[in-house]
Amino acid sequence: MHEMALMGDILQLVHEDACLRGIERIEKIELTVGEISNAMPDALGMAFDIFRDQNLHIFTDDAQLIIHVEEAKAKCVICDMEYRPELKIALCPNCQIPSGKVLAGETFQVFSYEGSNRK
Repeated sequence: MHEMALMGDILQLVHEDACLRGIERIEKIELTVGEISNAMPDALGMAFDIFRDQNLHIFTDDAQLIIHVEEAKAKCVICDMEYRPELKIALCPNCQIPSGKVLAGETFQVFSYEGSNRK
């Protein structure tokens, strides 16, 4: 489950940025995760819960993870049809050629985080 490693990296980045800004405890982290980003939202949530429970000094008691799922969208470069691919490489439903250009759905990023100075 590579989501544990991904969440570990996310939490390290957020914690480092929070320290630079004088934020002592993280209250909320929001992520944007694309449908075809190769990251599973449920597994990320489970990883967050594990890290939160092991690092209570970094998080408030009710710290939460919010995941916004970005819908996948592609456009065929042959027939110009827009469609929703299930994978990064998918057949165009109109011309049946794997010639789609991914327009959305690959994002994996921290959208925002919130914290406080109370211990």
